Amino acid sequence: MTQNARDVVITGIGLVSSLGEGIATHLDAMGRAPAPQPRIDAETYAPYFVHPLPPIDWSSQIPKRGDQRQMETWQKLGTYAAGLALADAGIPADEAVRAKIDMVVAAGGGERDTAVDALVMDKARGANDRDRIVNETLGSELRPTLFLAQLSNLLAGNISIVHKVTGSSRTFMGEEAAGISAIASARARIAAGQSDICLVGGSFSAERKDLILNFDLAGLMLRDDWRPVSSRTEGHDGITVGSVGAFLILESAEHAAARSALAYARLVSASGDRGKRDAERTAARFEALLPQGGSASDETLILSGAAGIKPLLDMERSVLNKRFPDAPVRAYGTMLGHAFEAQVPAGVALAAGALSRGAVIPPFDFGEERPASAAPRRAIVTAIGHLHAEGACELEAVDGRRL
Repeated sequence: MTQNARDVVITGIGLVSSLGEGIATHLDAMGRAPAPQPRIDAETYAPYFVHPLPPIDWSSQIPKRGDQRQMETWQKLGTYAAGLALADAGIPADEAVRAKIDMVVAAGGGERDTAVDALVMDKARGANDRDRIVNETLGSELRPTLFLAQLSNLLAGNISIVHKVTGSSRTFMGEEAAGISAIASARARIAAGQSDICLVGGSFSAERKDLILNFDLAGLMLRDDWRPVSSRTEGHDGITVGSVGAFLILESAEHAAARSALAYARLVSASGDRGKRDAERTAARFEALLPQGGSASDETLILSGAAGIKPLLDMERSVLNKRFPDAPVRAYGTMLGHAFEAQVPAGVALAAGALSRGAVIPPFDFGEERPASAAPRRAIVTAIGHLHAEGACELEAVDGRRL
């Protein structure tokens, strides 16, 4: 942080996952003794595992049914979480006020029409003129608006329409890297004085057969026997996907004070990098992103966004043990699943909530995660993307909002 940089604080959290909605609900679920229990669907997508969404009353944040109908689940989830963050930050539903809020979104592509996919494969099976059949079927069966509705920047567009957030807007694509870049960009703009307040986050809908098929074809999915992220071993490692919507309100400390807003935590830094997935180079890049100094190691909570892929787990564990030997590490994908674009925003949300509450979070995996010996005063959220990108965010406790 430069000498003239402004402090950046988190004043609102909107978080939805398989555990429920709201940061307090998540912290309660993660703090249950003796061991927190995730919510996993092991049947619908067997032999794979999914952390599904609970029942949600979309109308509480997206009042118009017409708006809901034109959104797919990932867009509704993001728009809903954004509404929760705005409400949590105490920002009135006033267009003049919300016109001054900037927005940074991490979003993937949209959902496929799986019924049409199945029809194409059925018609093309055994045919001699597959190209013609595929083209004719796609031309007659696909909705004309399907691909328009898949555009990544439509999440930001829907948030603007529903919640009247109409300041500047930018959207990042690229799975975990998108979430890292969204948080880093929003924080940097506020610290540099280019923005006073920003809505930032992302969403990911995991309950999709087409998506699970894509990841399994790449050999990335955990299957047959579920286990916590930290206990995934060679030959039985991989990703369990989770539906997550995570949005934050970031503000300069001065802006928050001017409107008497209380902060969950201070976002000290957020940075990312990427390069070839050579083991030594990846470890060096990741270590360079981690913060220096700060609170005592045992007062530092590390929330690992690990995807569950064994070589990357080993690399992260080695670096963290070297840098923070006494810090408790919690792989929060054990509880939420892996949420790609929303993974880093969700980790930052959990970190801010834990610091605000002074929560001592028990291990999610007693075989691999050590108990905490002190309440956290600092939190570090790590990200090592399943294929590319590394990142780290540092947060500090503040005297303000208490959960």
